[in-house]
Formats: sequence, structure tokens, C-alpha cells
Amino acid sequence: MTGKIILKRVAFGIPLLFVVSIITFVLVALSPGDAARVLAGPDATQADYESLRQQLGLNDPLPVQYWHWLVGAMHGNLGHSIVNGSDVAQSLNERLGVTLSLVILATIISGVIGILVGSVSAHRGGMLGKIVDVGAIAGFALPHFWIGLILVTLLAVQLRLFPALGYVNLSSSPELWLRSVSLPVLTLVIGGVAGIAKQTRDAMLNGLGAEYTVAHRADGVPERSVVYRHVLRNSASPILAVVGLHFVGTLSGTVLVEQIFGLPGLGSLAVSATNQHDIPVIQGIALYFGILVVLVNLVLDLVYRRLNPKVDVS
Repeated sequence: MTGKIILKRVAFGIPLLFVVSIITFVLVALSPGDAARVLAGPDATQADYESLRQQLGLNDPLPVQYWHWLVGAMHGNLGHSIVNGSDVAQSLNERLGVTLSLVILATIISGVIGILVGSVSAHRGGMLGKIVDVGAIAGFALPHFWIGLILVTLLAVQLRLFPALGYVNLSSSPELWLRSVSLPVLTLVIGGVAGIAKQTRDAMLNGLGAEYTVAHRADGVPERSVVYRHVLRNSASPILAVVGLHFVGTLSGTVLVEQIFGLPGLGSLAVSATNQHDIPVIQGIALYFGILVVLVNLVLDLVYRRLNPKVDVS
């Protein structure tokens, strides 16, 4: 059954990545400006500019340009940056670890704390439940860049607990790596915890009033086992769904967060490539992001299948 789920998700993911690449290419190609103008500089003549466009292949029809990229991508070649000529795949692989550090840590921390807080608030109720509701609204409303700037001001500038900018590789120094990603991860976690806690609480409140919960209590099953073994497990579907959405939101949030904290990840590269109209780099980043989303949804499906073997998630 696991193999069947994987095959179905892969079969769904391939056309999804294809659609994402087309939409990304068209939107970037139709947006104002181009890489030739960036490379030519402000003092270039119109003839120099047109010649450069011809050399870069930017005068080819859009379907032809996309086809050239697609053929290369299908053979594992994402091309070269129009601006600096660097290999796109190599550039992305060098930065992928930074972005994954932020996204994976933020998702795990948000999931663990959110599910714990939501479970306790559903079971205990009272003031904690109201705090979760208010926190969820605030978490969705506050933008990442604003949270990041506040954290930099308080924890980096005033209290000097963490560095405001920069990134240290995990292999160089685990301690310095952890310090360098603490503020960016905390920025991404704040909104996620509230949202996951809210979804967990609502799902478990439904489960606590279900017939199977009444039956377990009537059979003398301990309350802790009823809540955290049966109700929480049966509430896994909506909880895992919101965790997956948080991952996607965190992935997109890295675009601004990496800019704020000066991190050399895919998000900051996406910003610079967009400003320079570097289509191959943007296409590569969109492809990497799409693959990560497909993989995370696959993992969540497998986890849910593990928690509820009788449920068909295919």
C-alpha cells in the first residue's frame, strides 16, 4: 500500500511541476525588464542592447525559450544564469541547505508546540482555549517581515542574544549555526504555532464529543489514553493538513526572512534573480520549491497512513 501511495503522489507531482514551471516562466517573461538590460548597463546603446538580447536567445519566441529549458531540465540540466553564467543547479544546491534548515526546523517546532498546546487547550478548555483562538488570529495577521524586524530589534540589537545577520554552516560549528538560524526560525514559528494549535484544538473538540470517545470512557479507558491516544490520533487528518500548509507558507516566507537576516538561501537568491530577470535561476528555484512541496505532502500522507492504517489516503 505504501508503494501505491508513493506512485500515485509521484504521478500527480510530475504534471504539477510541469504546470508550475510554465506559469513561472510566463509570468517572469511577461514582467517588465529583462536580463539583457541589466547586463548591458545604463550606458549601453540600443544596438548593444539588441545584440546582447540576440546572444542570450531572448528574441526567440517564448514557447521556444521554454522548450529549450524544459528539454534541459528533463535531462537534469537547469542551464546557466543569464547574469553571471554560473551553473543553476550547483548554485541552488549550495543554497538549499540554508533554506531547508529554516523550513524543517520551523515546521517541526511549530508542529510539536502547536499540537501540544492545542491538545491541552481542547482537554482543559478555559482561558487557554481563548488564548489559542486569539493567538491564531494574531499569528495569521502578523507578517513575517514585521515579526523579523521586531525580533532583530529586541533580541539582536538591544539584548544582543543572537546575531542579527549572517549564516554559519552546521559543519563549521553546530553552536554558531544554531545561533545564526535562531531568529529566522523563531520568526517563522510564531505564526505557525498559533495556527496549528487552533486546528488541533478544533479537531480534538469534535473528537471529544464523538461516540467512540463516549464508548471508551464508558469502558473505563483512562482519560489520558482517551484524549492523547484515541482522540488525537483520529484527529490527525486535519492537523497534518494544516502542518503541510504551514510548511508551504514557511517555504514562501523564507523569501523575505532570508533577506531580513542576510541568509544565503534560495529565498534571497529568488529576490536577486527576480530583480535581474534571470529566468533560468527563477525557473530552477520554482522547480525546487515545487519538488519540496510534493515531497512534504507525500511524507504527510505516509505519516497519516501510519497513524490510521484503515484509512485510505490515496
